[in-house]
Amino acid sequence: MRRRSAATLATSGDVLGLIRSGEAVTRADIGRVTGLSRPAVALRVGELLEHGLVVEDTEGPSTGGRPPARLRFDATGGVVLVASLGAGRTQIAMCDLAARELARTELEIDVERGPDVVLPLLMDHWAGLLGDRPLSSVRGVGMGMPATVEFAAGRVESARVMASWTGVIIPPIVAARYPVPVFVDNDVNVIAMGEYRAAYAPEVDDLLFVKVSTRIGAGVIAGGGILRGALGAAGEIGHIPVRDGGGVLCRCGNIDCVDSVASGTAILRDLRARGREVSSLADVVTLVRAGDAETMAVVRRAGRLLGEVVASAVNLLNPAVVVLGGDVTESFQPLVSAVREVVHRRSTALATRSLRVERTRLGPSAGIVGCALMVIDHILAPEAVDTALRSAALVGAEHGGQRALQSVRGGHR
Repeated sequence: MRRRSAATLATSGDVLGLIRSGEAVTRADIGRVTGLSRPAVALRVGELLEHGLVVEDTEGPSTGGRPPARLRFDATGGVVLVASLGAGRTQIAMCDLAARELARTELEIDVERGPDVVLPLLMDHWAGLLGDRPLSSVRGVGMGMPATVEFAAGRVESARVMASWTGVIIPPIVAARYPVPVFVDNDVNVIAMGEYRAAYAPEVDDLLFVKVSTRIGAGVIAGGGILRGALGAAGEIGHIPVRDGGGVLCRCGNIDCVDSVASGTAILRDLRARGREVSSLADVVTLVRAGDAETMAVVRRAGRLLGEVVASAVNLLNPAVVVLGGDVTESFQPLVSAVREVVHRRSTALATRSLRVERTRLGPSAGIVGCALMVIDHILAPEAVDTALRSAALVGAEHGGQRALQSVRGGHR
């Protein structure tokens, strides 16, 4: 945070942000960073302590005499419920307010069965994860959807696939059972943010995450934030056509989209056409590990075709890192190697001068972390915290010590 002028003194929400980030963890630090006077710092810290948003201890290092009290955010003050949905498998979790996973389960379900089937199942699983925790401990809900999403409204905008979800506004449906802020984004966007924040920030500001699983999609981190585009459709690389794809009809209606020739679904289809008995990607892994030449050829071809599209994205976006994730890239090193080779051959020399192309560091956990951060970044934004504290001040006498974040309610935003 920049040092503020007297006309724009840091609020309690700003101070909480400094404590959460570790930029200021003592009262003296806060005064130095913000320019607030000692009484003003004491007032804001006292408010955060009173409402259970921070705690303090005296175990910090001392330069002589009594060590200064160190402040830290109390991440145990509530939970967020999250779900990272895939085409056939969904990860469901409960996290604390630092995005640490407290409980997790997986649900095998075809997301194309529609919201009337999928959403009630998700909400039932969240109830199971909550166990004996009261509903009032839930501070927010975050979901990643394998579809184009209008983020501001939480509306699914996918028109050519997942037809039963198109036009569905998810937050009000979920908020009817869990009356807290609900946030929905494209699945690869939240995975990209989870991977970026947990493994790459703040060393790099620009990252391209490519998910290769049943389908192919990408999430773009530009300047440290998600690039969604005008209508939430940024990162839809799965429907970019490739050369020499063989004339495969994509589910979107076009020919030779990279999704139709290089995804996990495409690899299974091509292996079956060559006489291999494979029913899942696990079967393909077995053949790769056995060194089956036919399987290796199919996997490498998929990597080269994907590399064409990623190379174009690298030229356009100039990321510092390309991260490859999803079931396919986590299992098949030959595909990752093929992508890396094509990207470095077909992208410009400047764009690849220091470019790294590597596999995911978080693996399946990235979606959970990203969904949790999506919620936490909003409910703990300085303006949201200040609003919550003002609301708590109005009703504090009746609720005697109830945590401030419990007042962040009402609607889906």
